[in-house]
Amino acid sequence: MPRIVLASQSASRRRLLESAGLSPTIMVSNVDEETEFFNSMSPEDMVIALAITKAHTILEQIDFPAIIIGCDSTFEFEGESLGKPGLAHVAKERAQRVRGKSGFLHTGHCVIDTSQGREISDRIRTKVTFADMSDAEIDDYINSGEPLHVAGGFTLDGFSSPFIPSIEGDYTNVVGISMPFLRSAMNQLGYSWPEVKLMK
Repeated sequence: MPRIVLASQSASRRRLLESAGLSPTIMVSNVDEETEFFNSMSPEDMVIALAITKAHTILEQIDFPAIIIGCDSTFEFEGESLGKPGLAHVAKERAQRVRGKSGFLHTGHCVIDTSQGREISDRIRTKVTFADMSDAEIDDYINSGEPLHVAGGFTLDGFSSPFIPSIEGDYTNVVGISMPFLRSAMNQLGYSWPEVKLMK
């Protein structure tokens, strides 16, 4: 039976899989996401291209049967892709821009079954609406350090959860992996969900 390999260092993605009963092996692709090639794409095209690139990078490194899951997320706001802020002042500027408004969290997924030589890729979009945060709330959130290293500078499962009154679409997609998509992909590959949970 193949092993589940998550091509990501994201703690949120790992928690999603484990909370659903899966036991992923973590392998970080170390793909450079900040290249001109990827940055020139639309947000939706960029996340699927990066997900595929990450999954295929891991594919070249393993010699055992595996289901490789590659993902990438970005937050689209007013047509612009907002990835990981990286710096506190960038995170603050973004939070001030999005407060009281909505955008779209895009996650690209690539699932490769090495045993069958099959691959399923797709992107899922969820609308995210933010509360009208005060400057003090924004400063406090930035000081937590959380937004610096997550797509869009926010999380649904962390310190920014009080500032997101509604979403339209898949909650798990915003966290990092659309679990309904993953179940559908596994079914297309011929695995029932109970079988997937037995993969170690």
